[in-house]
Amino acid sequence: MLTVLEVVKKTSEFFASKGIESPRLNAELIVGHALGLPRMSLYIEFERPVGDAELGAVRELVRRRGRREPVQHILGFTEFCGLRLKTDRRALIPRPETELLVETITARCAAPPGSILDLGTGCGAIALALAKAFPLARVTAVDASTEALLLAAENAEATGLAGRVTFVESDWFKGLPAGERYDLIASNPPYLSADETAAAAPEVREHEPGRALTAGDGGFSEIEKIVAGALEALVPGGMLALEIGSGHRARLADALGKAGYARTEPLADLAGRDRYCLAWR
Repeated sequence: MLTVLEVVKKTSEFFASKGIESPRLNAELIVGHALGLPRMSLYIEFERPVGDAELGAVRELVRRRGRREPVQHILGFTEFCGLRLKTDRRALIPRPETELLVETITARCAAPPGSILDLGTGCGAIALALAKAFPLARVTAVDASTEALLLAAENAEATGLAGRVTFVESDWFKGLPAGERYDLIASNPPYLSADETAAAAPEVREHEPGRALTAGDGGFSEIEKIVAGALEALVPGGMLALEIGSGHRARLADALGKAGYARTEPLADLAGRDRYCLAWR
């Protein structure tokens, strides 16, 4: 009979053979989930034998991960800014880069915003994290996908933030009340080109919604729409915070300047890649 440690090692070797990034971490997450153990608890269970029923449960999840299904879909959740969010095929899996966008927003707001708009909310990650960070704010979260909004609403309920966020089905600004203004507009819009999406890992290319990944005009078309609409939707002095593609910095700076924003600030991610831009009306 195999021990927990032996199962973790064999799983890690199998994942490595499939080209899965961080195979040991993935193995520990998958085995722990199958056995009903938090990852860190595996270490004190390493010598425990794994029964046949448990091994069957592990094997089924390992098969799914071996087919490059995202580990977050297999686990059913991911952690984001201290929130546990349900994840599935209805919306993008929240990334650490987007956590950094939220952290940047909270650090750069001169005063707590009273009204916040999250454009393209997906699973609700940005809207819910900002609702948690700014408990007095009125938060509106927009998405064009009915399915994504249902997932976001489930996450709002699960995190105890259902009463704090209003979800609106809309193509960017079109479904919002006329004349509505916001202190802060945040967005992680689609910004990959078609070629970039085609070259992405199978976890992304085959399991996440393409409309949330890919934009026309080299990945810039949706960013351009947000830049144009946000200027009118912001209060004077209000801030627009965008996550962008690494090749969009110069073009975005030009678009923001032509639109008439008072000030802009590009920012890099932890790997030094152009990833964010802040702009003020």
